[in-house]
Amino acid sequence: MNGKIVVLDVREDLKNKLEPFQKIMTTVKTLEKSDIFVLHSTIKPTPLMTLLKTRGYENLVEKRADDHFITTFKKKKRSLLFWKNKHENIDRPNCPQQDIPSVGQDDTNSYYLDNRGLEPPQPMVRTLARLTSMKNGEVLTIRNDRLPAFLIEELNQLGYEYKPIEMEDGSVEVVITKNGG
Repeated sequence: MNGKIVVLDVREDLKNKLEPFQKIMTTVKTLEKSDIFVLHSTIKPTPLMTLLKTRGYENLVEKRADDHFITTFKKKKRSLLFWKNKHENIDRPNCPQQDIPSVGQDDTNSYYLDNRGLEPPQPMVRTLARLTSMKNGEVLTIRNDRLPAFLIEELNQLGYEYKPIEMEDGSVEVVITKNGG
């Protein structure tokens, strides 16, 4: 079963200092499982590569010039994602378990990700990876160093309900209920 090749060139957007993320994600949402996505950009799209990896894509980057990268994305046969239930021990330093609030759901339907201390785009990548594997009605609570503006935009696009809560230490928890996507 052969898919089609979908090509998107965002070099002009990047040269004009326009953010092409929404254009790229709109294109990605149209892809069928067997399609190949070819992206032309002025930079190596490392955050995008990481994000799409969580959605099951592998990639190949070719540098044609200092300002021309061609990145080819293809769906893997199978992707492995890892996460923890909110009551399991989180293998991260300086993340005490006792400060995890209940989200008011059955423990089997609730998950927690502590994204504090991670460099972007890792908090968004981890969160979207977990949400992708969740069922409608399940709840994910994330804790970030600050309000995740790009994630909030993506949650709106995907139709998820969410509630940001500013914590006393300045971090932000976002309680996300999967009811779309």
